[in-house]
Amino acid sequence: MRKLILLLLFIPLAGFGQNSKIKDFKITILSTMLSDTHIGEWGFSAMIEADGQRILFDTGSREKTVIQNAKELKINLDNIDNVFLSHNHKDHTGGLINLKLNHPTSFSNAHIGEGIFYSRPNSTGNDHYILNNKNTLDELGINFKTHQNPSQVMPGLWTTGQIPRKYDEKNWSELGKMVDSNGNIVEDTIPEDQSLFFDTDNGIVLISGCGHAGLINTLDYVKKIIPNRPIYKIIGGFHLLNLNEKKLEWTAKKMEEFGVKFFVGAHCTGLNSTYSIRNFMNLSSKNALVGSVGTYITNQGIFPGYME
Repeated sequence: MRKLILLLLFIPLAGFGQNSKIKDFKITILSTMLSDTHIGEWGFSAMIEADGQRILFDTGSREKTVIQNAKELKINLDNIDNVFLSHNHKDHTGGLINLKLNHPTSFSNAHIGEGIFYSRPNSTGNDHYILNNKNTLDELGINFKTHQNPSQVMPGLWTTGQIPRKYDEKNWSELGKMVDSNGNIVEDTIPEDQSLFFDTDNGIVLISGCGHAGLINTLDYVKKIIPNRPIYKIIGGFHLLNLNEKKLEWTAKKMEEFGVKFFVGAHCTGLNSTYSIRNFMNLSSKNALVGSVGTYITNQGIFPGYME
């Protein structure tokens, strides 16, 4: 039995090496709390373009945020087959229904982590936004593809699947409850949390929604999936906003060990936390900054827009 488990764990890791690196990419933030001429909100979404492919990462919080910002940024949301949902929270899933209604040729496949539809008991009941709306999403023709292990969601683009919690980062509230697969009410550790990544000639690029599994846990796991490669660009929400300086310094030093050279902290990363990370890593404002709506990264670097 043990040999079978080890084999199953090895299969997705071995499969990674058979895929070529992404040559050209652009990641544009469509939802986050900071904005200039666009709509800001407490949520996250980003458009990922990679070698002619497109996938929407998370869908923001409010129904129209991503649609309006994409329109203003001249990003076409039609004919995008795949959407990636990092975890269950409404600030990452709230725009999905309206996106599908307004772009019926898109978002037929939603890539989710195992556990996203677990019941979350609270004072108002057992449901949460995406669980409460699952029937509507099914009726709209969205096919949910569940990931537990690292797997390829599109050529060259990979999900981490569920991320082992090696380090005690605990990037969640520690107050929520969920009903696990055995029917037990346990602490909601947001087990479905997943990030998306791809390799390039210069190293790995990572996109995170909130990083509830822990930023360093995520980097550590990606490093195991693709050994001997730097993780050189990371962008998204990393839930560092409540960390003290000692923990931020530890996080920064670990990021250096993994090879991070470019850091865009959006959504729940925290303004002061992002600046602290930049200082601890001795990065310039060109390499590490707070992401706003319209900020994008490519092979060439980070393009912050007016919020620079």
